[in-house]
This record gives sequence, C-alpha cells and structure tokens, in this order.
Amino acid sequence: MVSKTLTAFIILMLFFVSLQADETQLIEPVRPFVSRVVHSMESLPSERKEMLMAITDYIVEQIERGENAKLVFVCTHNSRRSHLSQVWCSTAAAYYEVPHIETYSGGTEATACNIRTVRALRRSGLSVVASTEGDNPVYLVQYSEKLPSIRAYSKVYFEEGNPSSDFAVMLCCSDADKKCPVVEGSDSRFALHYEDPKIADNTPKESKRYDERSLQIAREMFFVMSEVSKRIH
Repeated sequence: MVSKTLTAFIILMLFFVSLQADETQLIEPVRPFVSRVVHSMESLPSERKEMLMAITDYIVEQIERGENAKLVFVCTHNSRRSHLSQVWCSTAAAYYEVPHIETYSGGTEATACNIRTVRALRRSGLSVVASTEGDNPVYLVQYSEKLPSIRAYSKVYFEEGNPSSDFAVMLCCSDADKKCPVVEGSDSRFALHYEDPKIADNTPKESKRYDERSLQIAREMFFVMSEVSKRIH
C-alpha cells in the first residue's frame, strides 16, 4: 500500500514538473547552464523577489486579458545588459512554456552588441553567430530549435521593429532610468538596474564578471517566468 502511494505521489510530482518546465524546448548545449540557473533561484534576495513579482503580475495581467506581454529591455548603449536580459527572458519563457511573451531591447543611443556579451552567451551554451559585418553586426542568438533566433544588435529603444505602445520598459541600468523619465507608449516601467560588467573590461576578471552578470540576469528572468507559469497553467 505504501509502495503504491509513493509511486502515485512520484507520478503526480513528475506530471506537475512537466507542466512547469521542459528543457527539450532548449538547445542541448545550454541545458546544463539552465539547470544551474534553476537550482540557484532560491538564493535571490527577498527585495529582488518583491520587484520581480511586480513584473510577474504585469505579465500575468496581460496574458489573462488575452494580450501579449511586450517587454523592452533598455540600457544606455544596448550593448551588454539589455541583450543579456532579452535573451534570458526569451529562453526562460521557452523553458517554462509561457505563451504570449514578446521580448525586445534598445538603448538611449546605439553602439554595438559588445563582443564580450557575445562571448558570455556562448560560454553558457547558446549559439551566437554574426549574420552581418560592420561596426554594428547583427548576431543570431539561438536558444531553441523550435523557435526563431533572436536578432541581437544595438539600436535605440524606439527604433522601428520595437513596439510603440502597450509595452513595459525594463530599465537595466540607472543611467537609462535617469535619461528616460518618460518612455512614450509604455504602460509600465520596472527598474532592474544591473551593475555594468564593463567595469572589468580588459582586466583578468573580464570573463568572470560577464559570466556573473549573465548568471544573475538569467536567474531573475527564470524566476519571473517560473512564477508566471505557476499562475497561468
């Protein structure tokens, strides 16, 4: 009797987990990194969880209204933190099978997706391939074989292709927050404010700092999508 009860419990738990996450949605090389991210979410400070739950509420409200949750990640140059945030948010939505998520990125000015950002994403297991050349190349970031790749390149947040109305602006740095007291067309704004890994450029700690920031951002994006998944599934 105990054995049957235990077996039923295990089956039930496996079924519940299958509703919440599916690593087969992601390309195989990134799965070990994602597993590390998921198992580290409990380390999030309570004050960060409170802010992230506000983002969760926004996304759930959009989905429950039958609309897409459009998230525009903004930092000054659209070269580091905003790209990391967009990529990991999309990856997390795929992992937890959260529908109706649209992710974008932009800056208060355009430069280029920094090669150090590209290297950090590659070290995590993502496929990142330059599809154009020049000072501001377009990188194709593949996180799933079932979903389109993300086109990562630097642009201003209001550039054509990004939403012009009914979106949440996700401010990845305090500088962008100050320069964008009002983002026309947005219906919500959230201050993520990640430390810029740029401070370690051209130092022995460069790769370590970028990997730390990538992991931090991934952890928070996965936390948000895990909470959304619990509420909509």
